[in-house]
Amino acid sequence: MRLDKFLKVSRIIKRRTIAKEVADKGRIQINGIPAKSSSVVKVGDELTIAFGNKTLVVKIDKIVETTKKEESKDMFSIVSETYKEEPTN
Repeated sequence: MRLDKFLKVSRIIKRRTIAKEVADKGRIQINGIPAKSSSVVKVGDELTIAFGNKTLVVKIDKIVETTKKEESKDMFSIVSETYKEEPTN
């Protein structure tokens, strides 16, 4: 499955167009390698996603074409979630 579609179906990112923009700006890595929106993801891959001051690392557990909101959480598990501290002056 394409990276941008996985992010949308799993509801990690709400819209596919936004998922495509984020990936094409180089803010997503698959197994440590920078990824484009058209990159193919598979079960077992680890995604590192940089959202502003937050970095999310998830492991893909399942890939399905469509899913209900409650079931989308079964598609991945969160490995880590880190926040950058903003410098204080």
